[in-house]
Amino acid sequence: MATDAPPPSKEEHQLPSTEEFVEVQESAEFGELRRSYRSFAFPLTVGFIVWYLLYVLLSNYAGGFMGTKVAGNINVAFVFGIAQFVTTFLIAWWYSRHAAAKLDPKAEAIKSQMEGGA
Repeated sequence: MATDAPPPSKEEHQLPSTEEFVEVQESAEFGELRRSYRSFAFPLTVGFIVWYLLYVLLSNYAGGFMGTKVAGNINVAFVFGIAQFVTTFLIAWWYSRHAAAKLDPKAEAIKSQMEGGA
């Protein structure tokens, strides 16, 4: 069975010590990586939870509004329900782009430093 993966390396990699992990965790680079992640993920998570709870609350307590016809048999509740799926996929796509552009390069630099490559 042929694969495109390179053969496993014969050299042994020594894992970083606990002290090295703590040192990296306390570094400015790691702090910046954590800030980049949190400044993106937390507000988006809170916003999505509020949006989801709004949908649930409107469904429970504003039946008249949610039952309002938009077009044919499509009502506001259906439009909001579909919008939940759309926003979920948009957030996932947006996070993927953010991670690739901002988080992954920083994480890769830290990883290389920990593995002794930098």
